[in-house]
Amino acid sequence: MVIRVVLADDQALVRAGFRLLLDTEDGFEVVGEAGDGAEAVRQAHLHHPDVVVMDIRMPGTDGLAATRQVCAELPDVKVLVLTTFNVDEYVFEALRAGASGFLLKDTDPVELLHALTVVAEGDALLAPSVTRKLIEEFANRPEHRRPDPKALRELTAREREILALVAAGMSNDEIAEHLVISPATSRTHVSRVMTKLGARDRAQLVVLAYESGLVSPRRG
Repeated sequence: MVIRVVLADDQALVRAGFRLLLDTEDGFEVVGEAGDGAEAVRQAHLHHPDVVVMDIRMPGTDGLAATRQVCAELPDVKVLVLTTFNVDEYVFEALRAGASGFLLKDTDPVELLHALTVVAEGDALLAPSVTRKLIEEFANRPEHRRPDPKALRELTAREREILALVAAGMSNDEIAEHLVISPATSRTHVSRVMTKLGARDRAQLVVLAYESGLVSPRRG
């Protein structure tokens, strides 16, 4: 199965580097490129890729606005955000808008390939500690806190527990081991929570868990 990718970055050299990497690897195909957010959206509509690799800071329509538009208009297309800084408010906003995760621009090539595979399969790139640090940094700010949504009150006690564990960065297998349940049951619980909350993937579950106050950011 080939993972089809659109590369969106305002630096041609960055795009060329990513294209060279992906063109030399089996299982990946670069189907489009964009130098700004508006073109990224156009390329996403044109090619319906599995993943858009999206730089946040681009001229004109930036990556945040483009991410919001792609996720709203093309729910089957995943967005993997690229950033220069490991704690960037725009990245948190991108996760809220529907991005499935993010990577630093200087990440190891092997990590990029792994990230594309994870995101294309419908999971969220939440394992790196820097992702949790970013979410914790901004989720506790008053301007980012939202009221407890009605949907959250519809979760069972077990589903709330599952949501909290997802917010802690646990995989389905780790949740299963922690709760002494089967991996299949863990996946079912996570899927039900996503359906009840209208979340497109685990990244949005994490954001919602922090924004609603179900999980409190660690300090220190």
